[in-house]
Amino acid sequence: MDEPLDAILIQVTIPLPLAMIHAAFTDPASVARWMSDGARIEPRVGGAYELRWDGETPFTSAGTVLRITPELDIGFSWFAPPAFAELMNRPAPATQVYVRLQESPEGIDVTLEHSGWGSGAAWEEARSWHFELWDDRLHRLKEFLLREAYG
Repeated sequence: MDEPLDAILIQVTIPLPLAMIHAAFTDPASVARWMSDGARIEPRVGGAYELRWDGETPFTSAGTVLRITPELDIGFSWFAPPAFAELMNRPAPATQVYVRLQESPEGIDVTLEHSGWGSGAAWEEARSWHFELWDDRLHRLKEFLLREAYG
């Protein structure tokens, strides 16, 4: 049997306060300005972490907060878009997203890890699509927060 694929690991450094960055992952209005078209987030373990996209292929990732520490981290279950739903969402979401914030000399390192990947060509395609999504969204996050802070 093939080995499961490695987790997606993406990092950006943002020179802004920890609390501001953490809020960008926990405040639904903020999340909807850089990550998705809408969000319902209950920032507590067991709470909703639902992200909605209204584009060409609308979908909702109706996840649940799996862990959260103020100004440190948040982890949530992930429901994939329709193209990967059969592979990743049944019978339950197979992957999880974990975001950790850590102080560094240049600001706050924001590290996103998306884990739980299977093996095989279909999983490779799903992982590649999600890598592009998260890479794009973390760079949008940095741009959004710098605009919020400095105009």
